[in-house]
Amino acid sequence: MRPDPSRILFLDIETIPQAYGWSELDTDTAKLFSDKTRYEQERNGKTAEELWSMRGGILAEFGKIVCIGVGSLHQAGGTHKLRVTSFHGTNEYDVLTRFTGLLNRHYDTDDHWLCAHNGKEFDFPYIARRCLVHRVPLPRILDIGGLKPWEVGHLDTMNMWSFGDRKAYTSLALLVHILGIPTPKDDITGADVARVFYEEDGLERIATYCKKDVVATVQLYLRLTGVDPLPQEAITMV
Repeated sequence: MRPDPSRILFLDIETIPQAYGWSELDTDTAKLFSDKTRYEQERNGKTAEELWSMRGGILAEFGKIVCIGVGSLHQAGGTHKLRVTSFHGTNEYDVLTRFTGLLNRHYDTDDHWLCAHNGKEFDFPYIARRCLVHRVPLPRILDIGGLKPWEVGHLDTMNMWSFGDRKAYTSLALLVHILGIPTPKDDITGADVARVFYEEDGLERIATYCKKDVVATVQLYLRLTGVDPLPQEAITMV
């Protein structure tokens, strides 16, 4: 039985390396990153310094969250409406406390769910790990230690597409394209986020990009569950 869409919080996160350039790292952090990525270095023929710009923001031990976009569906006039907003800022602790406050207030029972694209492998554990770093108490819906798989209220549109095939990553952009899902056009990609943050001070631009990805995730979820995508007039981004 599928969850009631109005009980799902759809989300996407944007992350960056804690330092923009390799030369900004202290000796211990550089060594620890090199140790953690040694297999990738050997497999790809790259140095730790070369991997930093690609992987520094992807690994929760070395990155930080600058934006969490969220979206929720509700019924109005017999049709679904979507409201999307974001928690973003340069202070990761503040971003996390505002986001977890939302979860604690409105997504704190067994019939609530989180949904993201590749969320089970990336967004959900990344948020939880950064909460632990900052001593932010984990909301019930993220505190999944010891739970059985069917007790975890996490949905993942990439897993929904895989049908059990876990061998390859399928991007959100690819799925919305092949399924003909209309989505807002972006002027940046995930690979641009660190540059836009550090070089252009473009946090608002990153937040807009993040919210558009939330819209795409919602549209993909609806399509994968046999529901027509929402028309643009049913979507509000604030």
